[in-house]
Amino acid sequence: MRDATSAAKRQRAAVIYNPIKVDLDAIASVVAQEEEANKWDETVWLPTSEDDPGQGRAKEVLESGASVVIVAGGDGTVRAVAEGLQGGSIPMALLPSGTGNLLARNLDLSLDDIELAVHTAFTGVDRKIDLGLIEITRADRATSHHVFLVMAGLGLDAKMLANTDDDLKKKAGWLAYVTALALTLRDKNELRFHYALDRGPSRATRAHTIIVANCGSLPSNIVLLPDAAVDDGEFDIALLRPEGIVGWVQIFVKVIWENGVLRRTKAGRALMTREVSALRYVRATELGVRLQHAEQIELDGDGFGAALEFHVRVDPGGLTIKLPPSS
Repeated sequence: MRDATSAAKRQRAAVIYNPIKVDLDAIASVVAQEEEANKWDETVWLPTSEDDPGQGRAKEVLESGASVVIVAGGDGTVRAVAEGLQGGSIPMALLPSGTGNLLARNLDLSLDDIELAVHTAFTGVDRKIDLGLIEITRADRATSHHVFLVMAGLGLDAKMLANTDDDLKKKAGWLAYVTALALTLRDKNELRFHYALDRGPSRATRAHTIIVANCGSLPSNIVLLPDAAVDDGEFDIALLRPEGIVGWVQIFVKVIWENGVLRRTKAGRALMTREVSALRYVRATELGVRLQHAEQIELDGDGFGAALEFHVRVDPGGLTIKLPPSS
């Protein structure tokens, strides 16, 4: 009877992995060691596919009663699995892969330590973070619902993604965005739209780019939204409105120099300038946007086509993440 009771309490992990981006043998070896050390049952392995990038696999995990789901893949895989886990109680552990790993970076997780990542999945502490929920309306009035963990954006970032060569990205990583950025900056079209914060009055404005962020750091230690936090129950929203080269210089100084360098020390913070006209920050729990024309939109670094309208809101503490025990 004692053995039966003990067996009933044994835990099990599930791994959802992108077979294109991970070294499965290396991960399986480390997982097997943690299973044995922690006396867990054999792990369930679920690959993603073009037809199911993670949502369906996540629902399988919810039905399986697994104690934790380890996500081995890039930002797109993490976002898709989080979408499938929405409303469930199973924590997610990150095993970063790919070029961005934006959520892992913002959580200060190691990007190249398989042993630590897997150990965290089996022994780590739970931390609840916010989810971004978005409804996208297309030009034909069709709608779709998604989640995002890092940021949603229209303008520069979404157009840059649309201009990025996927084959070059696979070979060169973030260097592939250089050519795409050059092409995008030639696009002089501004976004013209009406927006409403927290279901308030609608206002008309224009901007080059809209970023709705759950967290604010980008690769190469670029801090786009320095006050954004994954668990504060709010979005940090950036509107980029440069007027020619002077405006881009203002944005560069704010983001690269002030946010990335000066903000790190007390003396540096004393030297920071006030908000500039080219870059405006606001905070809200909800944002509704109706564009004059359909524009490309991205979620966590993946393009999601053209949106005519969108509505985002925060789901506070909507996802549980495993962090190292010392966090």
